[in-house]
Amino acid sequence: MKRALLGAVIACLVTACATTTSPTGRKQYVGAVSQDQLNQLGAQAFADAKSKQKVSNDAHKNAYVRCVVDAITRELPAGWQTQWEVALFEDSSPNAFALPGGKVGVNTGIFTVAKNQDQLAAVIGHEIGHVVSRHHDERITKQQGTSTLLGIGSAILGSAYGSGVGNAAGQLGGAAAQTFYLLPNSRTQESEADVVGQQLAAKAGFDPRQAVNLWENMLAVGGSRPPQWLSTHPDPQSRISELNARASSLMPTFEQARAAGHTPKCG
Repeated sequence: MKRALLGAVIACLVTACATTTSPTGRKQYVGAVSQDQLNQLGAQAFADAKSKQKVSNDAHKNAYVRCVVDAITRELPAGWQTQWEVALFEDSSPNAFALPGGKVGVNTGIFTVAKNQDQLAAVIGHEIGHVVSRHHDERITKQQGTSTLLGIGSAILGSAYGSGVGNAAGQLGGAAAQTFYLLPNSRTQESEADVVGQQLAAKAGFDPRQAVNLWENMLAVGGSRPPQWLSTHPDPQSRISELNARASSLMPTFEQARAAGHTPKCG
């Protein structure tokens, strides 16, 4: 933890990054790359995923996912409400991701655990929560700081899966983009995405209590080992308790959203 913090501080010194506050009030070190560069990385990662995986042509399922994404993104802060691109991949693993630049990828396997629109909203809200909380920027900044400590000044993203990543300003190839979205999140970021995602879902008119049901379904499928999508999350039972407690506090938000006409009918 100390090394990661030191790395972030060094990254700030060499890249003039900023100290900012996340949506939950947590201090962040960000700015190793610009927002335009982040968006470019996100676009390339998304294009890379679509070129390597089979994209579903199922009109009903695509419309279902699109409906949930649109409902969630309408509740985003100003500046984040651009048209988000969505891709549904033919993949049996229960997985999803979101990227800077307005990209959302969902595997068809997610429907085995997200049994209704509220549970799918919990997944998508969580992933979009990573983007609006600037977790990708934060991870790159920390990674650049670690690389600086190791004397590898050109490495910005590291190699979570064995693919080296060059300077984001000039080397934004497919391998770099792929590594960009595959880098693991920290438990702090995962917990924060839970908070932001559950809030977004409630504001959009999705039942925040269904996030608990989603996690219970995930555990039932994964047994003692949850799917990779959730591998860095805190202890499952503690997380379920936190989701449940937060759902209770979000019920007024959910009810107000419904009273205001936010009644998604996605599927």
